[in-house]
Amino acid sequence: MICLLPNCCFLSETSRMLEVYRALRARGAEVRVATHGGPYARVLTDARVAYDLIGEGMGPERCASFVRSVPGIGSPDQSMWAYEEMRDYVQAEVAYFRTHGVRAAVTGWTLTALLSTRVAGIPLVTEHAGSFLPPVFERGLLPAPSRPVGLPLERWLPRPVRRWMVNKGAAGLTLYTGDFNRLAHELGVEGVPSFPALLLGDLTLVTDIPEVLGVSQDDVDSWTPRDPSRYRAGTRLRYTGPLYARLPLPVPERVERFLTGRDPIVYVAVTSSEPELVRRIVGSLTPLDARILVAATVHELGDLENQQVMVEPLLPNHLIMPRVDLAVAAGGQGSVQTALASGVPLIGVPLQPEQDANVAFAERAGAARLVPIAAAGTRRMTKIASAVLADEHYRHNARRLQGLFAAVDGAGTAAEAVLDLIGETAETTPRPVAPRSGQQ
Repeated sequence: MICLLPNCCFLSETSRMLEVYRALRARGAEVRVATHGGPYARVLTDARVAYDLIGEGMGPERCASFVRSVPGIGSPDQSMWAYEEMRDYVQAEVAYFRTHGVRAAVTGWTLTALLSTRVAGIPLVTEHAGSFLPPVFERGLLPAPSRPVGLPLERWLPRPVRRWMVNKGAAGLTLYTGDFNRLAHELGVEGVPSFPALLLGDLTLVTDIPEVLGVSQDDVDSWTPRDPSRYRAGTRLRYTGPLYARLPLPVPERVERFLTGRDPIVYVAVTSSEPELVRRIVGSLTPLDARILVAATVHELGDLENQQVMVEPLLPNHLIMPRVDLAVAAGGQGSVQTALASGVPLIGVPLQPEQDANVAFAERAGAARLVPIAAAGTRRMTKIASAVLADEHYRHNARRLQGLFAAVDGAGTAAEAVLDLIGETAETTPRPVAPRSGQQ
């Protein structure tokens, strides 16, 4: 039995986990889905995927506070869960694993699984590290942060110096790990020695391709830590390819009508953010000679609607993005990959360093532009959006990456990596060719 543990406070994670679920089931695997609750559990319900609720369940207010607490947004001296809350969830997960004979767990931001799987004695697979990976920062490939992250004298340091400091210091960060280690000691299991270790399971799925990440397949799949003390014993990485959502939702009729016509269309899908940021972004786009489609998700943004702007609560990005001229997202890996897989250029407004990297790597490939959050809602963003719409090179490069993405079955390869871990044989055609080697 394989247990998927999506954190349903996040649309991107819930939808990506849904892709892994489908791929595992297509290969004949026994799968259970369990969650702490959250507003996007409805995505599972809409897809007719049964799930179990572990613990009391996180309501909308708790999920909103959780999102505000994550790295890059919340204070780094906390663990995202209150200590007692964390202990309760860990114990509930352990009981769930034992009751259902779970042999491996797969998660993203249900980070309590870092401890519960150790107590239960089963391996943990993670898929949420994005571009914040040891082979990336060990090679100095992370960009300088687009917003303050607490570096000494950060305001006065040149960008190359900030970039060097971020890459050099990444492995030694211990942000957000305090309560995890306190509870690990209480439970008598291995702790979490660094912030990068907080993002890595026993097996971490690298859900990208070498041409974007900038690290070859061999260097990822054979990675061993330069400083083993910074990671939990046995941590491994494996390239599996792009993993993004294909929500089983129709395109609403009024959106279909909006998508027709001559004017360019800009699609704004900035989830897991404060609504004011979305308002600022839309405000910077309205001077363009373009129509604007907004995915509001959990935000109340209906007042933005007018002849130029349409707002819908939830849209299937994989069906919308191929029909627009420019996508605007925070820069989560799923949103970036959906745009590139659709052959559409992207503007990213990162909320945290991992999103900085996702957008910066797409920008390096010539298919995106990064706009710092401080510039959202300003004339600078208006000018950048206008430039991307006018320059065909962005779309050409996005379409080049679209072809590379199409050659890789990311969800299928992820499912096979999980099955390989527990020694099961996939009931399917041979594994797709791994992503082609990329830059060093």
